[in-house]
Amino acid sequence: MKIGIDIRALAAGKHSGVEEYIRGLLSELFRTCPEHEFILFFNAWGTVTPDLSFAERFQNVTLKRFRIPNKLLNFALWYLRYPKLDQLIGGVDVFFMPNMNFAAFSPSVRLIVTVHDLSFEWFPETFSSRQRLWHYAVNLRGLLRRADSIVAVSQSTADDVVARYRIPQDKVTVIHSGAGEVFRPLDRNSLSLLEVQKKYQLPYRFILSLGTLEPRKNLLSLLRAYEAFHQAALGELIKYDLVIAGPPGWKCEEFLEAVRKSPVRHHIHLLGFVDEADKPALYNLASVFVYPSFYEGFGFPPLEALKCGVPVIASHSASLPEVIGEAGVLIDPYRPDEIREALVQILSDKEFQSTLRDASITQSLKFTWSRSVEEVRYLLMGNPIRR
Repeated sequence: MKIGIDIRALAAGKHSGVEEYIRGLLSELFRTCPEHEFILFFNAWGTVTPDLSFAERFQNVTLKRFRIPNKLLNFALWYLRYPKLDQLIGGVDVFFMPNMNFAAFSPSVRLIVTVHDLSFEWFPETFSSRQRLWHYAVNLRGLLRRADSIVAVSQSTADDVVARYRIPQDKVTVIHSGAGEVFRPLDRNSLSLLEVQKKYQLPYRFILSLGTLEPRKNLLSLLRAYEAFHQAALGELIKYDLVIAGPPGWKCEEFLEAVRKSPVRHHIHLLGFVDEADKPALYNLASVFVYPSFYEGFGFPPLEALKCGVPVIASHSASLPEVIGEAGVLIDPYRPDEIREALVQILSDKEFQSTLRDASITQSLKFTWSRSVEEVRYLLMGNPIRR
């Protein structure tokens, strides 16, 4: 079977949950399906040169690179419904879009689309006007109605798709994402941990949060919670600093200003962008991981933390309870006092920490790329998944 796959999302040049999904899922798909031919559609104008070696190393994968100006291609797809992407890459039996984008297809080609979240619908204020216009023009509702099958990365996202766009439930399949095998418990005294600790000048004990600095991640609530935690801390608890890793995002100025004015600013470490290779060590060095996001379609960082055996505090909103299960502490993202209480509960109780570490490993085993690929492959073959 010839399978077309849209990988334009990799042209963004920044590591995101969508990119993590594409690389993780497709690497496993190509590896486990040598009998099928995969044709990848990639378009990038300018000097964008993402690393596509994850795909190019497989003999059953053909990469079709185009250098069409994005605005021209998007306008043609939106207004003219041309070119048909399946025809542009030479004709395929089924076309898989692992993320929303401008698209047009021949009536006969089967289409499968993955939806990661509807944050642009529920929290439009956290997107720039340009981003909101892009999402509006792509017309996800129309794309999903054209699709033969829809993959939702969580039950929360599936429910959102059905409710917001009136898509039939039997058209939407929940297939959870996975996380790389590099995320696993490491010895505290291993050389890799010591090197990362030195590289980022990390304190010995710290509370970790990881993600783009943007309003939806709710880092202001984490900051307020940590301020209250540190100012009231007694004994060993006062030794924990706050480490936040992630690149600056849209509207991050308010948070950065709050950090500069914080009475405990000398105990707050902003690492900025962290190399992917350093993340497993970073999680392992942390005493607890906090993810107070208002909304996530799935949430890779909490899952990665679980796989590393780190106690997790996360919001009880959207998909995060699906990912965390009983292996962490869920809090109201609008209440910094709940975050503070969870920090005290975990960091002051060694036995509770141990219980969470064991539970996190067990919970994380439910989320693997091999399981995700098994179900995606079933859809690609035209077989509905019955739960």
